[in-house]
Amino acid sequence: MTIRSAISRCRDLLGAAALAAALGLAPAPAAQAQEQMAIGLDQARDMAVAALRAGDPGLAIALARGLLKADPDDFVALYVLATAEAGLGRPTASRKAAARAFRLGDTDTARFRSAQLAARMAYEEDRYSLSQLWLRRAAIHAPDDTAAAAVAKDYRLLRRINPWSVRLQVDIRPSSNVNKGADTALQIIDGVPVTGYLSGSAQALSGLITAVDLASSYRIAGSARHDTRLMGRLYVQRVALSAEARDQAPEASGSDFGTTFAEGGLRHVWTTGDRGSATAEVTLGEAWAAGERSFRFSRLDLSHAWQLGGGHMLSLSALAETRYMARYATNDAHILGLGARWRKRLGNGDTLDVTLAWRDSAAAHDNGSYTSGSLRTEYELGRPVGPVTLSGAVILGQTDYPDFISGGFIRVPGGRQDQSIYGEINMMFHEVEFAGFAPMLRLRAGEKDSNDTRYSMNELTLSLGFRSKF
Repeated sequence: MTIRSAISRCRDLLGAAALAAALGLAPAPAAQAQEQMAIGLDQARDMAVAALRAGDPGLAIALARGLLKADPDDFVALYVLATAEAGLGRPTASRKAAARAFRLGDTDTARFRSAQLAARMAYEEDRYSLSQLWLRRAAIHAPDDTAAAAVAKDYRLLRRINPWSVRLQVDIRPSSNVNKGADTALQIIDGVPVTGYLSGSAQALSGLITAVDLASSYRIAGSARHDTRLMGRLYVQRVALSAEARDQAPEASGSDFGTTFAEGGLRHVWTTGDRGSATAEVTLGEAWAAGERSFRFSRLDLSHAWQLGGGHMLSLSALAETRYMARYATNDAHILGLGARWRKRLGNGDTLDVTLAWRDSAAAHDNGSYTSGSLRTEYELGRPVGPVTLSGAVILGQTDYPDFISGGFIRVPGGRQDQSIYGEINMMFHEVEFAGFAPMLRLRAGEKDSNDTRYSMNELTLSLGFRSKF
């Protein structure tokens, strides 16, 4: 039967009592009700699909609604209704029908197509965040790599269009040193042992660190050459001590090492020339430690980046931060910072990334005044190694406290000097994903040496998190 003949037959049957009975609009004879219902519904579904293909959304809607009276959970009827409503320019009705179809779909293809339709209709309603949510759902049920790539492309387009931006990162990190404690109970300053031993809580404690990092922004103005956003961020870190740590430091609890900070601000980004961009950001925030407020802060960040020829990227940055209303004088400080970053995409597709950072802190207490410098070098492979995308980094650091009092009463001659070296291996399992998120595993190991062994430490941390592939 051709589509045209199916439509003609459908119109004839619309006025017939047999079809009305099949659609549940009038009772069928008792002896034949079950058989007529099965036959009638199958015919009606075929005719609804035929009407849709023939470009008659009105007829398709009439048939779909009749089918839904007979069975409210009829997937085909819901999908036909959603598609027909879209064809008539009614995105809200279409999205609601597509959402119901998604819940009832019993195959990946059915759910994928329903989610895609719902995403498209949410976009037509200018509800871009809802459209992104439906694309995430579509990604879960993408039947093949081509479909998954199409979802990723649509999502990136929406990210540029949507004034709202949300980023959520969750990390779970077993660590050998959750409190940044010393690696020995004996305190030695410049080669001279100090009388007494460090407490159990001042030494390294093992446990589990859980961190949730939520950031959001809203574009209040923008064009092809500039973008202005309101920014917000909440970071929460909590610690659970291991049984060994509780035995070592029975007076300590995980809440002693929990931290939280919240901040909000305004960011303005604008282009400079053909290959440059500049950023200015003003931020206000507050930090808590061990359940109590540590300090409030205000910060100004400035940066400029250049996309150079040959795959080079160079950026320079500066910051000025003031911490006030501090619980301890070490956090009542003015901080200045400078940074530089160079990134190069190599001919084989790999990436080399080098970052330099310098900080100077002037605090109300000597222990909060320091100068520090760090160098981070990261290398990322351009091609996956099997199911894993790999990168590695080495971080070197140097910090100088010109006047330092250890343990509250011992002034360190010549001040305290720390040197640190850390290594990281990052693995993203790109072939394992859910809603466009792939698991990320990070192994971090390193040590810090100090002329005051109270601050010498070793650390080994394994972090599990998730990263968006698009």
